[in-house]
Amino acid sequence: MNGSLLVIETATAACSVALLRDEAVVAERHEIVGRGHAERLVPMIGELLGDVRPAAILVDCGPGSFTGLRVGLAAAQGLAIGWGVPVSGFSSLALLAAMSGERVAAAALHGGHGELFVQDFAGDPLAPLGSLRSLPPEEAATAVAAELVIGPAAGLLVAVRGFGRAVDTLPRAADARLLPEALRTLPARPIYGRAPDARPMP
Repeated sequence: MNGSLLVIETATAACSVALLRDEAVVAERHEIVGRGHAERLVPMIGELLGDVRPAAILVDCGPGSFTGLRVGLAAAQGLAIGWGVPVSGFSSLALLAAMSGERVAAAALHGGHGELFVQDFAGDPLAPLGSLRSLPPEEAATAVAAELVIGPAAGLLVAVRGFGRAVDTLPRAADARLLPEALRTLPARPIYGRAPDARPMP
């Protein structure tokens, strides 16, 4: 199936893959696995593709679950080498904002140590307004400007700031078709969104 695109999304509790062709969804698999991405992802890709070899791969680079991101990126890179196809990346926050269907939206994911990953998006085509931030919920509530917040941490963020609309949902690989070209051509390397916890010895 020439021109087809395999999308891999593992930044959250969902393990999500899709096969796209000309921005249409040919097939998809979307399961809530928690921390089971390593066990489920490759079999899920096999179930999705069968004998089809996609022409390119698009993978979620984060931010999100450290382990989930590494699993998704490792699979994407390995398959790209084995198939001899290009691989590019996208941001989990950008995908969520695109899924909102709104011209202005903020995306919110749970981060480490009780913090939230947040970022505002606006425009047509959609584009980020500033960089992503990892902040405590109280600070994230004042940092986000959009009325609509989408993502697994949306309800918490809206509750803390006391206004706005929350759409609590997980990113879905099939919805990568909604991303403008500029947001689906990132280098396929992790976006952690915060500094590592470990510090080098002095």
